[in-house]
Formats: sequence, C-alpha cells, structure tokens
Amino acid sequence: MKQIHGLAVHAAGAQLLAYKYGVEEIAPNDVEVKISHCGVCHSDVHLIDNDWGISKYPFIPGHEIVGVITEIGSSVRDRKVGERVGIGWQADSCGICEWCRQGDEHLCALSQPTCVGRNGGYADGIRVNSRFAIPVPEVLESENVAPLLCGGITVYAPIRNHGIRPSSRVGVVGIGGLGHIGLQFAKAFGAEVTAFSTSKDKEAEAKSLGAHHFVSTRDTGALKKVAGSFDFILSTVSADQDWPAYIAALRPKGTLCVVGVPPSPIQLPAFGLIAGQKAVAGSPIGSPRDLHEMLDVAARHGVKAITERFPMAKANEAIAKVKKNQVRYRAVLGN
Repeated sequence: MKQIHGLAVHAAGAQLLAYKYGVEEIAPNDVEVKISHCGVCHSDVHLIDNDWGISKYPFIPGHEIVGVITEIGSSVRDRKVGERVGIGWQADSCGICEWCRQGDEHLCALSQPTCVGRNGGYADGIRVNSRFAIPVPEVLESENVAPLLCGGITVYAPIRNHGIRPSSRVGVVGIGGLGHIGLQFAKAFGAEVTAFSTSKDKEAEAKSLGAHHFVSTRDTGALKKVAGSFDFILSTVSADQDWPAYIAALRPKGTLCVVGVPPSPIQLPAFGLIAGQKAVAGSPIGSPRDLHEMLDVAARHGVKAITERFPMAKANEAIAKVKKNQVRYRAVLGN
C-alpha cells in the first residue's frame, strides 16, 4: 500500500506531529497530486483548535495546495500526469444536485472539504476529485498562488458575482490576508477602490496594491465623510465593526458583503437598509468555474498573495505566527 507522509494534529490545539496514512488504488474520478506548496489559512487554525466543533483527530490540515499530478483515475479525461494544479477548500461534491448541475458545486449539501473528515495539504501528497484540481497558469509562482486557492477565491467570487465593473465604487474593509488580495482584484475589475483599515501605516501599501483612497476606521469622522459613497463594500475582517456606519457608506442599491466572521452577531438598523434599498450578503468560497476564472484573471493582471515562506517541517512555527497575526500577509509551507 502506498503511504502519504504529512504533519497531523492528534487533539484540539495540539502541535503538529509526523504522520502517515495508506492509500488504496486510486478512485476512477480522482487525481493524486505531489504537493510543492500549501498555504496556512486561518481556517486551518480553527480546525486544529476545533473552534467549529467539526474536527476529527488525527488529521492533516491544509487546503491551499499547489503541486503536480502524479497519477490519474481511469475516468479522468480533463487532467494529465505532470500538470501543475491548485486545490482549495473543496475536494469533491455530489455532482448531481441542482447546485452541482448549475456549476455552483461549492453550495452542494454533500460538498467535501479538503481537510475536514479527510487529510489535507500539510503533506507530500493528496488525492481529490479531478474537477477540484484546477490547472495553474504558467506565469504564476506556486508560492504566491497557493493562498489564492482559498483566501483569493473568497474575495474574488463576491466581486465577480455581484457584478463589479469599471463604473463601480468598491470599499475593502481590512488590509490583511484576505483584504490585500481583494484590493488587487477590485482594481483588476476596473473599480474605484477604497481601503478601510485600523492601521494608518498600511496606507502606502494599500495604495500600491490598488486602492485609490484610504480611510482610517479609527477616525469616526472619516467614516461619516464617506456616507453614500459605495456600490459594494467587502468586509474581510474577523472583528466587530461599526456596521451601521458601513450601511450608511453605501449608495442606494449598494451591498455590504461579509466574508470575514466577526465574534458577535451583526446588528443593523432596518431603516438604513429599507430607505436606500440596500442589501447585506455573505459569500463563502467559489465553484471550480470561479477558480479557473480567478487564476486566469490573476495571471493576466499580476494579482498575487504577499507571502512568507516556511519549510513544511516548520509548520508549527508558521501556525504560531498566524495565530499571533505576525505574518504579512499569508504564510506558505514548502516541500
């Protein structure tokens, strides 16, 4: 039996330890990928600590994977051995429900996450359904593309699916692991882009990444000044915000879209939504179709994650830095 070697966590909050598991003959629709890089997403930290109550131990975390296909199942026609691919949060879906049939596999009730109930990418190999192994354009560097496969699609999909275009005025709240990629994609769509951040020292970097304007959210007066300014505001932060101020910052028919998870319920004045016909939305990851398109857009517009690289063997060090918010902006493990 073939063995896959990786780093697993054996109990909630524990350190990653060397771990191996056996794999049988490859399933007809699967591909096996030799992993070169895997991003460290904050979701990995939540799974390691069982913050969501869905982790089963031992398991290998990791779902921002780049590598080369080494084996394909007998029914695979759309991938080939030697092809470089990326794998994100999702490894499979049922393929037959209404959501899968219309190309929204990420909304499938039987969606199979890459590292929940199975072993993920902090390893030398992985197997997934071929539909979820997305070819990576040649011009993209593996290290910089890995975080796009979860962090990148999390901001790309709502920008794309809410119809952002050159006439749009877009705000991105939080210039971190998600927000720094969101700025780049919003600019690629031709929008007028404003960065919102508590860190005034990020203004120059935010503008270099595509922001035309910068608003310091510690200054309540600055938030009031942009009332009625935006068609779309993307909140990427995992902290509580002045939500009524962001609703006030929307233009009529504008949308506040939440992709970061704050600790408290979001409370909003109904009248602020009703009067301007405004909306609040959420967005998870994206479909394989969205991932294909996102990587193509990233290749053509030079969008990439700003990364700090760690050897796979130092994954515990990377996790510790991510927990302390000491990585700017995404940690990536390399084999």
